[in-house]
Amino acid sequence: MEILGYLSAILIGISLGLIGGGGSSLAIPVLVYLFHLSPQAAIPDSFLIVGLSSFAGALTYIYSDLVCYKSSLVFGLPSILSVYFTHQYILPSIPEKLTLFGNISFSKDVFVLSIFSILMIAASISMIRPMKLDKATKPETEEKVYPYLQMAFSGICVGFLAGLVGAGGGFLIIPALILLVKLPMKQAVGTSLLIIAVNSGIGFVSHLQGGQATDWAFLLLFSSLSISGIFLGKYISKFVSGVALKPAFGWFVLAIGVFIISQQIIKLH
Repeated sequence: MEILGYLSAILIGISLGLIGGGGSSLAIPVLVYLFHLSPQAAIPDSFLIVGLSSFAGALTYIYSDLVCYKSSLVFGLPSILSVYFTHQYILPSIPEKLTLFGNISFSKDVFVLSIFSILMIAASISMIRPMKLDKATKPETEEKVYPYLQMAFSGICVGFLAGLVGAGGGFLIIPALILLVKLPMKQAVGTSLLIIAVNSGIGFVSHLQGGQATDWAFLLLFSSLSISGIFLGKYISKFVSGVALKPAFGWFVLAIGVFIISQQIIKLH
């Protein structure tokens, strides 16, 4: 199972390199089901893995001048504050045992994985549904006011989700960049990778402040494989459009999301 897990690390990087997201959608299930980590342990590990991989990918887009720094700042700053506050204060405040409707009890791990699986299903729908890029990125005849408030609010939402379940939020970041700011797909991917890298880095720093033990040897090996996948994905993108592969990856994420939530439902009985 560990061999499959390390192979999956490369797939995580390929996903990030091709479509600018989806890394956490794979990292959490791989860490939980193939390496048998608890969800609470998998979240900070996912932060480091996805953060390092996204940063490596972002550097290649920065070199190609395919990162919008204004959007990175307007979206990223609220997102950073949100992910730190959520992971540092909201997540620890969730009790280890929760009760629903007075008679259904479940653990914090079940709650976190259930939320994560719902996000995966939502992400898969976003990936499967075709995005009208031509319309979204069509130049406007009149210069419009930059959507500061919408971008900042989107950043807060992504930061909250990242802090709660360790999801980088690329499936939310890219549509926001394309639809609100009218960025071309490749520039949206590069900008998304930079935002994910910073968000994940803040999430991992928040984890370190808690004093929990970290298996650095495992994380650096896993991250190295994921980073190699980033460069492989970037190379593949020269021949195959990330937009074309996005629906196929979406169906894959949907299958994983349905599997995870079905496992959590079984645990309730």
